[in-house]
Amino acid sequence: MSRSLSELTALVAEVSDLYAARNDIARDDDWFVLKVQEELGELVSEYLRTTARGRLKGDDPATIRQKLEDETADLLASVLLFARHNRVDLDAALERKWLRHLLPAAER
Repeated sequence: MSRSLSELTALVAEVSDLYAARNDIARDDDWFVLKVQEELGELVSEYLRTTARGRLKGDDPATIRQKLEDETADLLASVLLFARHNRVDLDAALERKWLRHLLPAAER
């Protein structure tokens, strides 16, 4: 998959809009940040299962790994939706906060 953040965000938003409409979910300002927290909790739960610190619930290692990957995707999608809703320019924020460290010190 090779998409820009803005392309990926648009696709995720489209899926989220469909999901919200089908399930009658009201997405207010708080919903976006609370959804990030919910998805982080689900990711942590699956991580604990992959490291033998959580209940296996009858799942085999391949299923647990897939669930870890799926929850990681859910968390990323939720962060993208949060950023979009709050008009955060992730490209600019990543450049400013992270990628500038790749520049020579004189250019920072």
